[in-house]
Amino acid sequence: MSNEIEIGRGKRGRRAYSFDDVAVVPSRRTRDPEEVSVGWQIDAYHFDLPVMAAPMDSVMSPATAVALGRLGGLGVLDLEGLWTRYDDPEPLLAEIATLDPVRSTSRMQELYAEPIKAELITQRLKEVRAAGVTVAGALSPQRTQEFSQTVVDAGVDLFVIRGTTVSAEHVSGRTEPLNLKRFIYQLDVPVIVGGASTYTAALHLMRTGAAGVLVGFGGGAAHTTRVSLGIHAPMATAVADVAAARKDYLDESGGRYVHVVADGGVGRSGDLVKAVACGADAVMLGAALARATEAPGRGWHWGSEAHHPSLPRGERVEVGSAGSLQEILFGPGRQADGTLNLIGALKRALATTGYSDVKEFQRVEVVVSPYQPH
Repeated sequence: MSNEIEIGRGKRGRRAYSFDDVAVVPSRRTRDPEEVSVGWQIDAYHFDLPVMAAPMDSVMSPATAVALGRLGGLGVLDLEGLWTRYDDPEPLLAEIATLDPVRSTSRMQELYAEPIKAELITQRLKEVRAAGVTVAGALSPQRTQEFSQTVVDAGVDLFVIRGTTVSAEHVSGRTEPLNLKRFIYQLDVPVIVGGASTYTAALHLMRTGAAGVLVGFGGGAAHTTRVSLGIHAPMATAVADVAAARKDYLDESGGRYVHVVADGGVGRSGDLVKAVACGADAVMLGAALARATEAPGRGWHWGSEAHHPSLPRGERVEVGSAGSLQEILFGPGRQADGTLNLIGALKRALATTGYSDVKEFQRVEVVVSPYQPH
């Protein structure tokens, strides 16, 4: 049965759902929350938490990447951010947190106009490696060919290629596009690539040899892509579509499993639960971790789209400080708004519905139930 809706006589559109539009259904069995597992593994790397930190200056510094790694997650450094442009970005991060809203975009454009320095990429990644946690760094597709060897030589464990949207078939008459399949084949480390928000786009990325696919398109708290470009991908539908591509690719490839990471729209604990329920193996958190007292953004959150030199598609938003990184992940919670104890909430959801781990929980029943906040 088709879920297409007639927009007008000349255009039809498929009905899609955000995390707010769906809900998880309890089942006949329950479990003890202390006896469920929320760990996951990608390639040779095991993590106690299905959590990657978004590579954004407001979320990750070398120090917070180390802190998250020690708590069981994966911190991903933005290798095009202030930490790889300036020897000491702390005064600039403090300045961004105090900018007048009218001037914030133009001032951030000025700050991010400073060239990226290869030696700082090496230094920042080595700072994380020295702490003994898994090392991950992210580049945009536009910068990957320029700096990828520097990243690999610095000893990165996982390489992330992250953009608002990343395709396996970029077309350009001006420059030679990144050949993802050849690039991943030649690289010695696992690659996670995205965003992708459709079944077809994700399937093509899986065929490049990627170990994981980031799902999302401008759905984060700091994005304005729907306003500026008119493009948006409701996350519940996007994750479910990409999970279907994962299943079909598993059959097509004879058993190669590509991990699905929900990247966008996962701001609170209920969103994390529903992302996994729709098929995600893990989530990439931005605003949720930007609320940590240790976060470099000091209660503010922004991504690379907010300082694009010619067409900003994001903004600096105030998310506040909810608690420490420990409290955001493990609690205790002090209010019932889903900002603290994200992992406790996920464990409770698995236990309440009777599932023992994240992989099993992907089979949970969901219903379409649009949320009407009071």
